Amino acid sequence: MLKEEAQTLFKEVMGNYPTGVTIVTAADHNGEPVGLTVNSFASVSLDPLMILWSIDHKVSTINAFTEGKKFAVHILAGDQQELCKTFASKNVDRFSTCDWRFSENSLPIIEGAFAVLQCKTFKQVEAGDHTVLIGEVIDIQIEKRDPMLYHRRNFGSIPAEFYTLT
Repeated sequence: MLKEEAQTLFKEVMGNYPTGVTIVTAADHNGEPVGLTVNSFASVSLDPLMILWSIDHKVSTINAFTEGKKFAVHILAGDQQELCKTFASKNVDRFSTCDWRFSENSLPIIEGAFAVLQCKTFKQVEAGDHTVLIGEVIDIQIEKRDPMLYHRRNFGSIPAEFYTLT
């Protein structure tokens, strides 16, 4: 199989794998907020609490995440599709479109997410065209909201029928 063909099939397979959606934020070297939409997010450890996510080497704000010592992962709520799209866009003042604040850990926190995990960077691993960041969770916030689901390039809440299936 040709590399290009394999990459196309891989994208199709991964696009059919349902995931949650996150926005990861940090402060750059000037203290300005940066953030991007990420769906490559997973839990790693309960003791200590750890998560991981990955960032493409081509992302313009990669240095804020790889050189910084902390970041915040926002697990988006089902009604935050527009915010998700904004943080996935290029050349947009992303933070002007949402309510946010700096936390006690000096991290930009976006209001309205299902949950926010503030982390200190534990380890970084180079993996092909991405860097995997592993973070130790130092603060957790959760709201009584439904999380967002991403599947086949579509975003939305988990349907109520999902919970009635047996």
